[in-house]
Amino acid sequence: MIRFAVAFGCLAAVVTSAPALAVTAKEKMETCKFGADDQNLEAAARKSFMTKCMAHSDAPAKKPAAKPKPAAAAPAAAAPAQ
Repeated sequence: MIRFAVAFGCLAAVVTSAPALAVTAKEKMETCKFGADDQNLEAAARKSFMTKCMAHSDAPAKKPAAKPKPAAAAPAAAAPAQ
């Protein structure tokens, strides 16, 4: 029983660590061709679609880093009266 639990734990670790959306270029090409065929695209429209489809990354888009806001100048403390 312990062997089964250890084997299942190792399998779960391997499966969850693999990237979910990793595909090869060949698989991506097949998917793009299917999309072009499904939309009945021909000539320039098909070429444009294929170019955009093959360039599309499955990785999440990286957001540009937010620019730090300049610190507001602290109001000068009133000088003590003398």
